[in-house]
Amino acid sequence: MSGELPKRTFIDTIQPMNLPILDVRFFATDSGNEPVRNWLKSLPAAERRTIGEDIKTVQFGWPLGMPLVRKLAKDLWEVRIYLADRIARVLFTVEDHTMVLLHGFIKTSQATPLEELDIARSRLKQLRSAR
Repeated sequence: MSGELPKRTFIDTIQPMNLPILDVRFFATDSGNEPVRNWLKSLPAAERRTIGEDIKTVQFGWPLGMPLVRKLAKDLWEVRIYLADRIARVLFTVEDHTMVLLHGFIKTSQATPLEELDIARSRLKQLRSAR
């Protein structure tokens, strides 16, 4: 019968909700050091958990915008993380469906400090030159 919508089955309505949109990996230096992983290990467990949950939200919800994610520059974003009594940032890039965590820090001023951005930009450049 024309004009009727096709009948939907239960299978048609299932969405792959448990599959991440992005993989996540840590930036690694030439010597194998993973600065963001090391930074995370230095934090209290509760803060690591909060940061991990926010990164997971980005991983499963990409692309996202404010208030959780803000674009800083071409191919560079920040995850804006609010901890119990301070603010953290994880700067990342997306490359081939992978969120590469470039730099993490505790924010101590209103604006993102230039030296923190420079670290992320330098690591992004290293990442691109290694391809």
